[in-house]
Amino acid sequence: MEKLTTNYLGLKLKSPVIVSSSGLSKKMSNLKTAEESGAGAIVLKSIFEEQIVYESNLAIDQSKDYPEAADYIKNYSKHNSIDEYIALIKEAKSTVNIPVIASINCTTDAEWPYFAKKIEEAGADAIELNMNVFPFNPDLTSEDIEKQYFNIFEQVKANTKLNIACKLSKNFTNLPYFIKQLTFRGAKSFVLFNRFFEPIIDIEKEELTTSSVLSHENDLKNSLRWVAILKGMMPDIEISASTGVHNANGVIQQILAGADTVQLCSVLYRKGVKEIKPITDELINWMDKKSYKTIDDFRSELSYKNIDNPKMYERFQFIKHFANIE
Repeated sequence: MEKLTTNYLGLKLKSPVIVSSSGLSKKMSNLKTAEESGAGAIVLKSIFEEQIVYESNLAIDQSKDYPEAADYIKNYSKHNSIDEYIALIKEAKSTVNIPVIASINCTTDAEWPYFAKKIEEAGADAIELNMNVFPFNPDLTSEDIEKQYFNIFEQVKANTKLNIACKLSKNFTNLPYFIKQLTFRGAKSFVLFNRFFEPIIDIEKEELTTSSVLSHENDLKNSLRWVAILKGMMPDIEISASTGVHNANGVIQQILAGADTVQLCSVLYRKGVKEIKPITDELINWMDKKSYKTIDDFRSELSYKNIDNPKMYERFQFIKHFANIE
């Protein structure tokens, strides 16, 4: 529907509601259902650098009696993973008519420039660059870590003509400064935020285990604040809001804050890919009730720049709110 049309990554989307990168987006039946249900675009399941490295090292370990074959096996394992992902892109492009966005999960800048070129050749419409440098080294400064991100982005950007969205975490000393530095290097689009593996301890078994990988509705606040702040400070950047969006209410909140697109994931696992349609229908109904003819009519209406009291988005407001509660 024309009233939901939005622009993202140089693409004209029929809706701001898009399918986030996950295991759901590697199945062609899910992609087709998503398109039929009104999704504006699909972000394919990520290919993970750490997974490729793990598989390569595993192959080497299994052939340790033949050290002369190690390099061959390592390269074969790596390129086999890449070839499988290229095949996924091609199959997705032949299955749906909405944009298909490839997803790369990087921790270094070693091989991805070459891979970005292969993604472009495979027909992907854009790239979501999920950069994740885990800050666990006590000898690295914040500046050292940020430079790793800059290197990854610059290397990938230099090797593809595709538009790139940088998918980031919120764990930066000064997120607006960091994103501004990325824009100086040519970044224009950002996904806020990626969701990490989070360990918990089972006190009965006394062992480390994993918490739920799916988000909840109250996780929306983790990105909403920063979508509003960053869009208010840097209105020319594009933002795709991710994490905690489970219904049309969440979609609308993120667009009011300034999001150009909104990504769905956990709700599709819980309710199925067809859930995109009722969410989209409710978005349209809300727009009709409010007499909004296009998404642009209300996008950023409540961003940091556009509300009367922008300090509502600042952290110390939480402290003030509870200051008089006994």
